[in-house]
Amino acid sequence: MSDTKFQIDQKVVYPSQGVGVVTEVFTKNFRGEDILYYKIYIESSDMIVMIPVSKAEELGIRPIVSAEEAQKALDLLSDDFEPITSDWKLRYQMNLDLLKKGTISDIAAIVRCLYNRSKIKELPILERKLYDNAKKLLEDEVSLAMGKPLKEVESTIHTKLEPPGAAIKVKKIIEDEEDEDDSLMDDVNSDSKSRSRDDSDTDDDSDADDAGDMGDDDYDDGADDEEF
Repeated sequence: MSDTKFQIDQKVVYPSQGVGVVTEVFTKNFRGEDILYYKIYIESSDMIVMIPVSKAEELGIRPIVSAEEAQKALDLLSDDFEPITSDWKLRYQMNLDLLKKGTISDIAAIVRCLYNRSKIKELPILERKLYDNAKKLLEDEVSLAMGKPLKEVESTIHTKLEPPGAAIKVKKIIEDEEDEDDSLMDDVNSDSKSRSRDDSDTDDDSDADDAGDMGDDDYDDGADDEEF
């Protein structure tokens, strides 16, 4: 398989799903065409995904970073950052776009942003889910990159986010006309119902699924038939 970027047993990051390992590289006939696939096992969700080799880069699948890059991502958690909007829908979309890019620094930025926002006001359901998934992804990759136990990494991330005696890093909240009040959750509930009806035909670019909806066994059979 000299034309493939990833090899069997290589650990990779699939930003919208988690850290996994390539278990097989194989050819499968799909709609009359032989397509080369990666089979990736995602341990955190006990899920197998099949990804066309030609789409791996587009989906953001990448190797585990070096220990040095992992340390930079950890340090980023303690940095000051730009004021964030109080409009949770806009904030959610901005962070979801970062997750799709999927670099370790992007993932750390999501964790930093949403952790500090949660100290000001409880996160809406979708944002809380996005935060949990990004944090888990960061923990798993840093643990593998630095060769440290997961519990130790979890503790380090918490200390970076909230050093003893330190104030919240965000300096200002940009106030929008539409703040996070309870009435906005009606939109979330409505969106959730729509997504539940469409679970059997989910596109990789859908916002809610990229935030981390995962089944037991997911298969990607090409650009016209993706399920995650």
